[in-house]
Amino acid sequence: MDKYRKRRAVAVAHEMVDLLAEKGYITYYAENVEEARDKVLELIPKGASVGVGGSETLKAMDMINILRNGDYHFFDRYQEGLPFSKVEEIYRQALLADVFLTSSNAITRQGQLVNIDSSGNRVAAISYGPRKVIVVAGVNKVVDTLDDAMKRLRQIAPLNAMRVHHKAPCVETGKCMDCQIQQSVCNSVGIINHGRKTPGRFTIIMIADEIGF
Repeated sequence: MDKYRKRRAVAVAHEMVDLLAEKGYITYYAENVEEARDKVLELIPKGASVGVGGSETLKAMDMINILRNGDYHFFDRYQEGLPFSKVEEIYRQALLADVFLTSSNAITRQGQLVNIDSSGNRVAAISYGPRKVIVVAGVNKVVDTLDDAMKRLRQIAPLNAMRVHHKAPCVETGKCMDCQIQQSVCNSVGIINHGRKTPGRFTIIMIADEIGF
């Protein structure tokens, strides 16, 4: 990131930290992925049970390896060779985790967290279940309105389909095709309007960088 885009990213991240705090979320600013990772590890108690949502942001932070090898009860959906039936069981177990760690597909300037899933496990866990939800997001996830968020979800659908190796039409066309197939990555949409329902449940870490899809 050049110095001009970085300067803008810093401004947007600080703006969103203040705005989201006003919407009832606990918020933190992180200069980069390293600071974000340190803050996440500070927030998750040793011995806590932890579930994760699929995320290129968490991958950039190396969080899977850290959780897998740390002093946590990690609901590890990424174990090599797991059949999908076992992965689904881990999805269900993660709904009762002490902490659910994820990113968000879009965050609006109205304070909404907007996400879209294939199986719906991440949308479900963000909405209800885990006692704490930690959302880590770069400034590239910030949009003005809910309509802009829905547009962003469609724009990134092909990238997420490629990431999870789903044979959806958007993988070939590069654009959302509103497909009605089992392997669609756009089966469940979740919107959190604010953090006031359960005070202290949501923590959002805004990174002053462009991370993930």
